Amino acid sequence: MVMQQYLLTYTGVVFALYLHHIIRAIEVPLDPNIQNELPQPPTITKQSVKDYIVDPRDNIFIDCEAKGNPIPTFSWTRNGKFFNVAKDPKVSMQRRSGTLVIDFRGGGRPEDYEGEYQCSARNEYGTALSSKILLQVSRSPLWPKEHLDLVEIDEGSPLTLKCNPPPGLPPPVVFWMSSSMEPIHQDKRVSQGQNGDLYFSNVMLQDAQTDYSCNARFHFTHTIQQKNPYTLKIQTTRGVMETTPSFMYPYGTSSNQIVLRGVDLLLECIASGVPAPDIMWHKKGGELPTDKTKLENFNKALRITNVSEEDSGEYFCLASNKMGSIRHTISVRVKAAPYWLDEPQNLILAPAEDGRLVCRANGNPKPTIQWLVNGEPIESAPPNPSREVAGDTIVFRDTQIGSSAVYQCNASNEHGYLLANAFVSVLDVPPRILAPRNQLIKVIQYNRTRLDCPFFGSPIPTLRWFKNGQGSALDGENYQRHENGSLEINMARKEDQGIYTCVATNILGKAENQVRLEIKDPTRIVRGPEDLIVKRGSLVRLDCRIKHDSTLKLTVTWLKDDTPLYIGNRMKKEDDGLIIYGVAEKDQGDYTCVASTELDKDSAKAFLTVLAVVSAPTNRMTALPKERPERPRDLELTDLAERSVRLTWIPGDDNNSPITDYVVQFEEDKFQPGLWHNHSRYPGSVNSAVLRLSPYVNYQFRVIAVNEVGSSLPSLPSERYHTIGASPEINPTGVQGAGTQKNNMEITWTPLNATQAYGPNLRYIVKWRQRESRESWSNETVRTTRHVVWNTPIYVPYEIKVQAENDFGRAPEPDVIIGYSGEDLPSVPRYFRIRQPNLETITLEWGHPEHPNGIITGYNLRYQAFNGTKTGRTLVETFSPNQTRFTLQRTDPISRYRFFLRARTQVGDGESIVEESPAPLNEATPTPAYTKNHVDIATQGWFIGLMCAIALLVLILLIVCFIKRSRGGKYPVREKVEVLDHEDHKVDDPSFDYSDEDNKEPPGSHTSLDGTIKQESDDSLVDYGEGGEGQFNEDGSFIGQYTVKKDKEETEGNESSEATSPVNAIYSLA
Repeated sequence: MVMQQYLLTYTGVVFALYLHHIIRAIEVPLDPNIQNELPQPPTITKQSVKDYIVDPRDNIFIDCEAKGNPIPTFSWTRNGKFFNVAKDPKVSMQRRSGTLVIDFRGGGRPEDYEGEYQCSARNEYGTALSSKILLQVSRSPLWPKEHLDLVEIDEGSPLTLKCNPPPGLPPPVVFWMSSSMEPIHQDKRVSQGQNGDLYFSNVMLQDAQTDYSCNARFHFTHTIQQKNPYTLKIQTTRGVMETTPSFMYPYGTSSNQIVLRGVDLLLECIASGVPAPDIMWHKKGGELPTDKTKLENFNKALRITNVSEEDSGEYFCLASNKMGSIRHTISVRVKAAPYWLDEPQNLILAPAEDGRLVCRANGNPKPTIQWLVNGEPIESAPPNPSREVAGDTIVFRDTQIGSSAVYQCNASNEHGYLLANAFVSVLDVPPRILAPRNQLIKVIQYNRTRLDCPFFGSPIPTLRWFKNGQGSALDGENYQRHENGSLEINMARKEDQGIYTCVATNILGKAENQVRLEIKDPTRIVRGPEDLIVKRGSLVRLDCRIKHDSTLKLTVTWLKDDTPLYIGNRMKKEDDGLIIYGVAEKDQGDYTCVASTELDKDSAKAFLTVLAVVSAPTNRMTALPKERPERPRDLELTDLAERSVRLTWIPGDDNNSPITDYVVQFEEDKFQPGLWHNHSRYPGSVNSAVLRLSPYVNYQFRVIAVNEVGSSLPSLPSERYHTIGASPEINPTGVQGAGTQKNNMEITWTPLNATQAYGPNLRYIVKWRQRESRESWSNETVRTTRHVVWNTPIYVPYEIKVQAENDFGRAPEPDVIIGYSGEDLPSVPRYFRIRQPNLETITLEWGHPEHPNGIITGYNLRYQAFNGTKTGRTLVETFSPNQTRFTLQRTDPISRYRFFLRARTQVGDGESIVEESPAPLNEATPTPAYTKNHVDIATQGWFIGLMCAIALLVLILLIVCFIKRSRGGKYPVREKVEVLDHEDHKVDDPSFDYSDEDNKEPPGSHTSLDGTIKQESDDSLVDYGEGGEGQFNEDGSFIGQYTVKKDKEETEGNESSEATSPVNAIYSLA
């Protein structure tokens, strides 16, 4: 057993060493001259995607391009069979390419060309294959015709509206709108599922105010198809009963889901209940991966991006409201289409060399590996004794010329496949040196340097370095050789100077090249400037004595306060120093001497202090007037860089007042030509400055000198300098979103200026989406400073981003701004209560509108007193948006009030809610002054007519009485008197109710004191005359004989009488 283990260990070590030996393959340089000379098997460089969906309205292009030497030829298969391109007049291949072109300009059906295509590129050294390309034509089928019945459902019940869109290719994007194309507002109660259905956790009365239509948008045809709308009829009940949650999707308590590695996992839970439940997500035994987890659709959907095997497990969603909670568990299994662990790479070998191709892939389930050579299964290929297939590896031993081929590795499982091409090219190429010949390398003594000698050959050449033609190769601690052919010298000394030769050798020959190395002395300042304190007006010398290599060009520059010093008339630059004549206060500062050559530089610094001279001014000096300085002149631009430039100028005369400042201005000719802007400001002692610049601006500069008197005239402009472009670094400011109409939102911003644009074709990418909706961003690219979003819900918050972009790229990701869509008229206040605590005041209370549709700016109250049909003048009160209470002082304790209350947004006033004050406590007892419907009786036509009728009746009675008396007839005088008295009392009785037809009471009834209707007694005057107790008048005489019945008997017994009873006359007239 020990011996067997030893043998296995020894074998493993030998195989590892062998792999290490063969892993170093030849790499062909990128030099096109060499690549064009060497033979090369084909390599696929461009191909269409595996699942290729095309627009039926366009011609079809199936890409296939390859490179190789000689140039490859192309052929195609369709559904596994040879596709004869020349046979079909509609099909052709592009020149020097294998790209198929199917032209439908002369007619034809794109569907006839659907199928699986594969391209082959071949030359004399092998055949490369493209992936199998499944060509499908996009389809946007019509929605099936169907009749949708009215959906009747009880308020508070859950509801699912099915969409079932037609199966397009690719699948359509589904969204819900009303038949009038208004978007359906979605929230945690109403939302669209991933399957396109619209779910209502519970139905409310407001859901019947619109219809619901499912829409499908097809990508290629850019068409939208609309399903017949659903119409809801909500059955109302007395109060909606609160219910515990129940899952509408998925069903039951558990479900399973399979997802492929690398795609997005989308889990969904939609629940019903009253009130609408909240959804929370958890993973059993662990935490949700925060870096790639996103909640969508009001937390009803959980998205995990770029799924890996670690995301397998059990997830559960918890739906809860105040009535309870339920849970649904989703078991997630992650499968995987094949993915590369080691993708085979091209292999270039020399004759008799060894090598290998490795094809390792993983997946779930584990993929199978199949090798092909030149497009044919390797099992059926001609035998090759130098080739051995060992699973996912092909080992080549002792390869020979003529063994070149293209190998394909196909890794596949039930979820997909991978196809990779890798060629094996056997080359015999003599050594070649790729570096320029006879290079000259200069280096400062004691510095590190490197001599390069790139080379190529097959077999891989060996490289050696020689110095000054010596026979032995260079070796030692001071030299280091690299695999790419470079020789590094750690410390260059004088004795290292000379001619170096690199020689590359293989079995086919050798090549060499020479490099000359020169060692230079370093540049040193042997005596630099020293700190000095001098008086104003004196002469100053600053030393700068330099030692350098005489074969190198020396450049000496002076800096003042770390900026280049302008050498004016008062200064003189010498070989070993700087002289300043007539030193002034502005000359004080740091002075730096910089000595530089092409290989190195050195510097030295000193500080110059200038003391003022105190002396009494002469009359001549005091007489010199001070004026504004002269303009600067001779502007010069140097040190041109991408984001900076050095501007130097010659100061003008200060006119007896020292220059305190210089103002540099710039002008650009793209956005605001001719307009000068301040760029920067510098002290008066400076006459040169490095200006920071913005990209893509065509600058022109000028300088203004300033002293205590004022500013000089601007200098003449400098030459122009155009900086190169770049992507913007900032985004627009002042981003706002507000509606101008109820169904839109206008997004505005402050644009970038000329120095912020940074490039041509400045534009703005405007993105928006409803806040907290988790929906994808909508976007539009505009060149103006505003964009209007239409078909928005009324007054909802939106997340807004505006990003600047030019031809060089985009600005950083912008901040999110919250805007609102347009406002509308508000709904009526939620409630409106009127209380009357006493006869002097009325208290009004109201609630904010249930649907404000914007920002409530206040409330308008119109009210008027009324008394029956009489109304007072209308009064108006306005209230702030936070005021919901008002107390009215009554001026009339009898009249009632009618109130009209409206809420107000910036759009205008909403619909009124109308209420009336309650009736006063004494209004239940009708009086002549005030009744339930109080009117002025004396002015009513019916009252005047009644009074006239009564007067006419009394006149007739008087006439009858007069006739009776003149003829001596007998009649019951007491009865007449009682009837007349009864009528008079009826007129004078204040409790007698005169009412119009609108307030007529039922026959035989009257209104009681408490306002209720009571029926009259069925007894009549006849009953009082013949039965019951008799009635007596004030003098105690019995009057029962004077009844209607008695009069009738007397009338019947005396028909010859010329005049009837006055009582009968009254009743006949009545």
